[in-house]
Amino acid sequence: METLILNSLFFLFPLFFLPITQEYFITNKFYLLILAIFLLLLTSVFKLFTSKKLVIKPNSLDVPVILIVLSIGLTTFITTTNKFQSILNPNFGLLTFVALGIYYFYLSRSKGNSTNSNFFQLIPTFLSLITIIFFFQPFAKANLPINLTFLKNPNFSFLGSQLDLTIVLGFFLIFSLFNLKKLTGTSDLRFKVYHLGSIVLTLIALIISISSLFRPGQLVLPPFNLSWYAAIEVLKNPITAFFGAGVENFSIFFTRVKDLAYNQSVLWQIASFNYSRSAILHILTEVGLFGLIAFGFLIFSVLKQVRAIHESTLHLISFVYLFIYLLFFPPSLVVWFLLFTTLSIIAQGTKQSGRVIELDELSFVYFGIVFVSFLLIGVSGFLLARNYLSEYYFKKSITGLANNNAKEVYDNMRKARVLNPFTERYVLNFSQTNLVFADNLARKDPTKITEADRQSIAQAVQAGISEAKGLVNLNPGKAGYWENLALIYQNIIPIASGSDAWSISSYQRAILLDPSNPNYRLRLGGIYFLLGQYQDAVRFFEQTAQLKPDWPNAHYNLAWAYFQTQQYDKATAAMKNVTNLVDKKTSPQDWEKANQDLENFKDRLANEEKQASQESSLNLPEKSTNELDPKLQLPPEASPEAR
Repeated sequence: METLILNSLFFLFPLFFLPITQEYFITNKFYLLILAIFLLLLTSVFKLFTSKKLVIKPNSLDVPVILIVLSIGLTTFITTTNKFQSILNPNFGLLTFVALGIYYFYLSRSKGNSTNSNFFQLIPTFLSLITIIFFFQPFAKANLPINLTFLKNPNFSFLGSQLDLTIVLGFFLIFSLFNLKKLTGTSDLRFKVYHLGSIVLTLIALIISISSLFRPGQLVLPPFNLSWYAAIEVLKNPITAFFGAGVENFSIFFTRVKDLAYNQSVLWQIASFNYSRSAILHILTEVGLFGLIAFGFLIFSVLKQVRAIHESTLHLISFVYLFIYLLFFPPSLVVWFLLFTTLSIIAQGTKQSGRVIELDELSFVYFGIVFVSFLLIGVSGFLLARNYLSEYYFKKSITGLANNNAKEVYDNMRKARVLNPFTERYVLNFSQTNLVFADNLARKDPTKITEADRQSIAQAVQAGISEAKGLVNLNPGKAGYWENLALIYQNIIPIASGSDAWSISSYQRAILLDPSNPNYRLRLGGIYFLLGQYQDAVRFFEQTAQLKPDWPNAHYNLAWAYFQTQQYDKATAAMKNVTNLVDKKTSPQDWEKANQDLENFKDRLANEEKQASQESSLNLPEKSTNELDPKLQLPPEASPEAR
């Protein structure tokens, strides 16, 4: 039974996906892995229940695998901020490594070796055929339901990303090439044709997947130097140096080490990344020296074990291949699965006798192990099923948004939020949903807004603020969450008293956490501009232009702030910068607008600004027309400082 489960998992894992969650691929592969582990554990508990024997079979790689899981467990409970979400992180969470560790323990002790069977060859064949077929976009003109529009993507694969597809195809190609020696030992023509055909298909698909990685916007990765600086930043504190920054906290340290050069790169609008450029650097950043040492010990143990295995060249090359990936690319559930599979195959060469513990006369221990095992599996299964259901409802809310169904969006997002109150993207989206609901009510004709409408608006605003503050409390070190709170306060300035000061306070917190982000300073300067506090607006617009000197909109806002403070010479110089930065051929409307303003500044005319077209990227802050009179009086606990 265990062999069947392991083989089924190994075959299904690269191919499995379901379009019923927000992310179709990695999320569902993660839950498939967990389901297989539950089935394996249940099989073992039933076996223990019937045989009353506990069998222990040590392997050479058991200790380093346990140390890796232990290191991630320690950082989860010592330095990680949002522990529940980090546990469920599919690419680098505690539950992922616990499941992979259990998978390793079962597979390394399995009698069968699926990598030497024809069954193993089916996986790259399927993946390659799908890659080649979708390269020709067979559904490009098909009228598909919303849930199936992903089939129109020429880069579609069962892995979810072209990078994962590339690494998996390369992994299986290595095995296929090493198994070529089988062809000389068989007279089965069909086997030879199939094996050679599979290699050819895999090679073609690999070329397609590699070429797709070089398409613009396909492979967006953080810079190596900033990933290195983030890892070094962690070492400055004794606790984080040993235990790491905590799972899902890489982005916090990335924002600390961003430099001005990053603002000049094409990545500048990405405020932060959740994963390091290198999985090894990611381990050092989030798990610390303990995790890095554990991983180093694993490498040493693998090399030692490989030397002791006869004809181990294939295993060594497979391990080195995956290790090179971990050196140069971010962590991935798919790659971790391949790595632990390789570790299991290597550990199968260990020749050590097992130990059998008879539990007939230890009835208390026997019943205790069985009861606790069933209890843990049952409780864990319930919690994970609940979390998966929240993913399902979250996907339904996104579908409702695509269908322009506000009730479907709100109801399903609320269900997802209730089922799992710790997932930050649920809280983020629900805070914004409440704000949209309030904004839609406030857009009504002011003469037709009833007292009931005012109460509904107030409730939606307070709910949005509460959710945004809850998000900050889940992980106060992430600047983007303070930005979300600031934006919510900023959007309710026309309808709620005091929200302008709260928005300013929240933006200031975001700037402290991400000091090199020009967007935060531009928006904060925009609030001061709308409030008529032009000297403060000038200060923050100047800082924005210093952080991002080639950003036309930064100089455009600065020019008008100078103009409002009657610094016409500086306003003219700033607007001249705008005309120099805007390409007249690619953005003629922006250039014409800036040039017209420049002429006005030169003549020191006090014209009102010309309203920008929808295509324009040069914009001043604009006051909302959705004002309430009188404004809502929000309670003190709505402020960002209140807890």
